[in-house]
Amino acid sequence: GFPARSPRRKSSSLRPLPSDHTKTMRSFLVLILALLAWLGSSRPVVRHIRSTQEFDRLMKKHTTQTGLPVIVDFYSDGCGPCRMIAPIFKKLAKEIGNKAVFVKVDTNAMYELSNRYSVRSLPTFKFFLGGRKIHEFSGAGEGQLRQFTRDVIQKAEFENVLLPAENLVKFYAEKDPSKSEVDVGTIYGKCASQVKGPNPENLCVGAVARNMVKSLRKKYGDGPETTVRFEPEEPKAEGDGAESKQQAKPRARGKSDSANLHLATKEQLMAELEKRLEAEEEAKSEEEEDDDAEFEHSWTPSPFPERVTIIGGGPAGLSAAIYAAR
Repeated sequence: GFPARSPRRKSSSLRPLPSDHTKTMRSFLVLILALLAWLGSSRPVVRHIRSTQEFDRLMKKHTTQTGLPVIVDFYSDGCGPCRMIAPIFKKLAKEIGNKAVFVKVDTNAMYELSNRYSVRSLPTFKFFLGGRKIHEFSGAGEGQLRQFTRDVIQKAEFENVLLPAENLVKFYAEKDPSKSEVDVGTIYGKCASQVKGPNPENLCVGAVARNMVKSLRKKYGDGPETTVRFEPEEPKAEGDGAESKQQAKPRARGKSDSANLHLATKEQLMAELEKRLEAEEEAKSEEEEDDDAEFEHSWTPSPFPERVTIIGGGPAGLSAAIYAAR
């Protein structure tokens, strides 16, 4: 008396097509991952130097590890032209991005650095590459700032060349077998000795390497193969300690401090996004505080008359009174 059961269908081996909801979720996850990657890559646009040791570490890092030019703004709280050029300096740093490093040095707090680099007027901008000063000028000239910045970046890109010793040995073995490896080593050492600036590994790099390759091409009709000395720096938070080195090391799978984003749920992704957004806001607020503190004790014009007391009634006092009234 029971109704006959319908025959059971065999399960198909084909998976059902993803629904619109699934596609939307995947797009959402891709967007979240891209945003998290962008947030993790942000770093301060302009770095405010707090100590001489910090400045020296920064110069050493970008001389031996990145090859990036360092552009320094020597300023003071009470300097009017410094206030005028400060937002332009920051805007230029944003435009340039990771092609150069922009730093600011308060000459009142960092008088040792200002004495070291003979800063006599403010603002003074100095452009360093490979630990060497390439350009400098004083005043609030936006045109000069942009021109010298372009020049030092082009010079950095031009000198980002390395001639490996093994490539030179291989070249002479093919073009001039009469030269032994000892002879080639002597030639390579002469090239390395002509490199200006720190060269602890005694490498043939920069403009000297380019000139050697040019000379060999002129003599033999061909030249040894060169490589890039410094790979483009990945955008990351500025740091010069053991912490940044530890972060650069690859971590074992499954042992990361953060959750695996590919396996995370929507709630975990949202929590991670919220955490990184908060960190980004904190970084921005710290940067704004640095900008506010930069001219914390400087004089700000107001529409109300200011009382000025002049001590001394001689010519100097009279000149000071006229200058204050203006």
